Amino acid sequence: MSKPVKQIHLAAHFPGVNNTTVWSDPAAGSHIQFDSFAHFAKTAERAKFDFVFLAEGLRLREQGGQIYDLDVVGRPDTFTVLAALAAVTERIGLTGTINSTFNEPYEVARQFASLDHLSAGRAAWNVVTSWDAFTGENFRRGGYLAEQDRYDRAETFLRTAWELFDSWDGYRIEADKESGVFLSDPKAGTFEHHDRHFDISGRFNVPTSPQGRPVIFQAGDSDAGREFAAAAADAIFGRHSQLEPGQAFYTDVKRRLPKYGRTPEDLLILPAATFVLGDTDAEAAELAVEVRRAQVSGQTAIKFLEQLWNRDLSAYDPDGPLPEVDPDVSGDSISKGRAADRMYRDRIAVAREYREQAQAKGLSIRELMIERTSRQSFIGSAETIATQIDELVQADAADGYILVPHVTPGGLDAFADRVVPILQERGRYRADYEGTTLREHLGLGAANKTAAPVPAGAVR
Repeated sequence: MSKPVKQIHLAAHFPGVNNTTVWSDPAAGSHIQFDSFAHFAKTAERAKFDFVFLAEGLRLREQGGQIYDLDVVGRPDTFTVLAALAAVTERIGLTGTINSTFNEPYEVARQFASLDHLSAGRAAWNVVTSWDAFTGENFRRGGYLAEQDRYDRAETFLRTAWELFDSWDGYRIEADKESGVFLSDPKAGTFEHHDRHFDISGRFNVPTSPQGRPVIFQAGDSDAGREFAAAAADAIFGRHSQLEPGQAFYTDVKRRLPKYGRTPEDLLILPAATFVLGDTDAEAAELAVEVRRAQVSGQTAIKFLEQLWNRDLSAYDPDGPLPEVDPDVSGDSISKGRAADRMYRDRIAVAREYREQAQAKGLSIRELMIERTSRQSFIGSAETIATQIDELVQADAADGYILVPHVTPGGLDAFADRVVPILQERGRYRADYEGTTLREHLGLGAANKTAAPVPAGAVR
């Protein structure tokens, strides 16, 4: 029996605070003004994408004690932006990243239930964790959470939020003007939850929303993160956009699902992916080189190297060789607020790897950092990119991709106008929305409230 042809899922990530986004590009617009978000979301909706995605940053990044301003600095509140987008769009899903370490379940459940009502069933929550004290300083309890406890809190946070979402289940709003009866049962919204992280009870004040529960995303790549996704998520915002690592990740996560009574269709794998589109493959390849050099300027290359070397390297020439001095392993990281810093726990070993790669290929600091931070997934003409995406999805490297253009807000326009029609003509992508909710776009069906929520201890 031949393998069924998979339909491709596509979504769009509003570029955030990293070097993928070239804010200095002449075509770049505001990352704060609502017009930028509206243009981006309307373009994605015109292309029949499943959803738009917003990341989160809870503190301005710093390096060497200074605000890191080579990338975009600052971004508005996720719920405010998504609520505003709900008013200017009709069908596209609205996915927001909200941290389970520095928030409280009641507050977050109330915000997502409200967004689901305002958007008529288009809300999704990307559940992320954090443990670093630097970010925690911005919050009432500070950086109190041990790293090994972050998914334990996330697990109980999500289970508690689900209890709140479901607390209106079975209670109907009558709003009978003649009898004066508003609720059919006075117990609506009653909840009680007690565990090591949360000790709360009372009444949830948002009635059941159109999706019942928002769609749940997970974005971590650790073993605990993968287990959390297998137990509780509807989709993964992944980072493996190439064939072999994508297939390895896809296979690993989907094999974990039966343990939780779930099937491969219950969890979508959607890696982030960038693209460079040209009239021809050769033109796109040439443009891709220009984009990479814009993403990794000489200053950015030095700053990237400082994050590993953990010392001031501003005197070094980005077009010159790597420093002969070893990384400083004596103190805290000079880079604050980047999850990627965890890659450098053995700085000496990684520096040795950098030196070997630079020596073998004759690379300067900037050339090496361009290679080490490569972020371009699809490069070519519209026909080539459509084929690349389709082949990867059919090969089970992903179920689709969350596209991250390097320019905001117009960087998605050409993809919508030139690549999407080709996928539609080939029958690999929807010609129009078939439903109204995000769950319907993703083929997930209604939230199963009768199933057990995240099993206690699933990710410990």
